[in-house]
Amino acid sequence: MRRLGFLLLVCGVLAAAGARAADWQVADADREAFARPLDGLTDAERERFFHGRSLFNQSWVVAPAKDEQVDGLGPLYNRLACISCHARNGRGLPPDGPDERMQSMLVRLSVAGRGPHGGPRPHPAYGDQFNEEGIPGVPGEGRVRLGWIESKRRLADGEVVSLRRPTLAFTELGYGAIGKVLTSPRVGQQVVGMGLLDAVPAQTLAALAAERKPDGVKGRVNRVWSPETAALEAGRFGYKANMPALRAQIAGAFLGDLGITSELHPIENCTAVQSACRQAPNGGTPELSARQLDDVEFYLAHLAVPARRNTDSEVVRRGEALFAASGCAQCHRPSLSTGASPRFPRLAGQTIAPYTDLLIHDMGPGLADRRPDFAASGREWRTPPLWGIGLTQTISEQQRYLHDGRARSLAEAILWHGGEAKVARRRFEALPASQRRALLAFLESL
Repeated sequence: MRRLGFLLLVCGVLAAAGARAADWQVADADREAFARPLDGLTDAERERFFHGRSLFNQSWVVAPAKDEQVDGLGPLYNRLACISCHARNGRGLPPDGPDERMQSMLVRLSVAGRGPHGGPRPHPAYGDQFNEEGIPGVPGEGRVRLGWIESKRRLADGEVVSLRRPTLAFTELGYGAIGKVLTSPRVGQQVVGMGLLDAVPAQTLAALAAERKPDGVKGRVNRVWSPETAALEAGRFGYKANMPALRAQIAGAFLGDLGITSELHPIENCTAVQSACRQAPNGGTPELSARQLDDVEFYLAHLAVPARRNTDSEVVRRGEALFAASGCAQCHRPSLSTGASPRFPRLAGQTIAPYTDLLIHDMGPGLADRRPDFAASGREWRTPPLWGIGLTQTISEQQRYLHDGRARSLAEAILWHGGEAKVARRRFEALPASQRRALLAFLESL
């Protein structure tokens, strides 16, 4: 009866979410489905939206340059543009083997202990992110070779699924031996709906964490440092919910991925031993103006989410019920509500269907990167939003899931779930093949 009651609750909130879909969704399912603005923007707002998009798509150049609005790349960086890791605003892809370069993936670094404000402690020579590229005169930090180890998982009905996990090797190191280091490879995440998630009140996250849940599911709020308020706040973005707000996420990515400074991160990403990096010319102080940061934030905040598809399909409806009955919806919450949003009022008071609780959960040893991040342990990860996940093949031309892109299908992604999700995973494994296909068809409809 308890499981049935939970199922009825989930179906009820799903219906509530669908009632206001027009406020934040668009009925697109093509390769540009993640690039549409919210309906109803004024002409001035659309101009701002498209200016933000141009900056997100912009290839930044080395300073000094003729166009001073887009110079300041590096001195150390991974890619030339935000869109490089979020092609068509979708998911990044890992290399298929060690001879392939990382194109939309990066590696987080840290060493034992805590860094400033309680976050990860950066590597003394290589910082908190491995940057393979450097501008002329500044050596890049080296190369990362990523390989895969395959294993097999046999399900209850005899079906065998191949799983893989990554291995990392650092080569051509530019600043000495890397030594004992904690690493975490990460592919770029899809960026739709971020403004709506930013507008979910912190009190809602605290209430979700305080709920008593079955099957050993808990969930915690990651408390992280905000460069805007200079205080600890609820984390909600990033694979470990290590960013408190959309603006902080954007500024952190500009610095870490492109080497572009901003008012939130005014110092270049050079370590003490990287002398050429520290002496390189810059593109202004800061390199990303407050207006540019505002417009990129406006763009990402007002990207619409594609509407669900095939909702009248009997198979999809059956899969939706199985998703709830298996316990998946305890973390992948189908309904949240946004609160006040003074800067972006269109995002306020919305009932949304992101399929996340934005909390961190222990996902077991199989997914552990053993790299703590503020309050998150090496086994804890933020529940990723599932809206738009059914368009992954269309947008990215391949299906790659989880933080390091190891899963080549939604079934593989589910089978890596452990820890607090172990009971739900076992229910999925025990389903007959036809019911597993129905559950996956539901996910494909999102």
